[in-house]
Amino acid sequence: MFSLAKILLPVDFSARAVGAARYAEALAETYGAEVTMLHVVPPPQYEFTAMEAGSSAMAELYLNRKAMAEQECQTFLKDELPKLNAKRVTLEGDPATEVVRVAHDEGFHLVVMPTHGYGPFRRFILGSVAAKVLHDADCPVLTGAHMEEAPPVEKIHFGTVLAAIDLGSHSEQTLHWAAQFACNNKAKLVVVHATPNLEGRTGEYFDPDWRVYLTDQAVKEVAALLEKTDVKADVEIHAGDPSRVVADVAKKVGADLVVLGRGTASGLFGRLRANAYAIIRESPVPVVSV
Repeated sequence: MFSLAKILLPVDFSARAVGAARYAEALAETYGAEVTMLHVVPPPQYEFTAMEAGSSAMAELYLNRKAMAEQECQTFLKDELPKLNAKRVTLEGDPATEVVRVAHDEGFHLVVMPTHGYGPFRRFILGSVAAKVLHDADCPVLTGAHMEEAPPVEKIHFGTVLAAIDLGSHSEQTLHWAAQFACNNKAKLVVVHATPNLEGRTGEYFDPDWRVYLTDQAVKEVAALLEKTDVKADVEIHAGDPSRVVADVAKKVGADLVVLGRGTASGLFGRLRANAYAIIRESPVPVVSV
């Protein structure tokens, strides 16, 4: 059953956390959701050697830092987002592990958090905490690479929802979630699917009929999926890299949110399909991974 009654908002007090909080508040207003703001303080051994962490000076430094974090969590965004009547919790431990544990143990319906890739490699990576949460969380996760650019809460709306599907086993669940969210927000729903590019190197030849065949097959499969799920949506099918196709279509249709699925195959990316990381990095708008 679709529900967003409980939203978990992990924060690190950064500008991107402010943007994530705006989205959390906007969703909470729409769904009447309870929001829990969570800050996790890493234990001292994360930053110091075991010997240093065990020293009285380091122990005192850590306790002071923890006390400051607890105080900041209690006041973070209270003036800027007065309607965000969130329960505020500070825990100690590995941030990603604690976020996932709390989300599971307390039955949250959505985690809202920014990514944190920095420096020249930002476009190639996701922050480690966001990546781990995306990998391990059972509930949907809303994140994005541009949270610091989030508009004020009153200007956040979801007029167009873009569902990115790969026609794999998870596509039906992804489409259901996107369709229900779009319906709740009276939004337009658009489905996007990327077919292989089939552009060869210079001098290589690909039969254009093969490209047409792949597109025709995709059109039929998407139509069958929409009929099976009784979902009405516009459809965009383009050849190319999935992350680029999704980003381009999101801009073309003016999407306010992208919804994609996480796979269940084991391996390097575990529950998160390889393309999902790239789609989140490249998307001009927040992405919900379901």
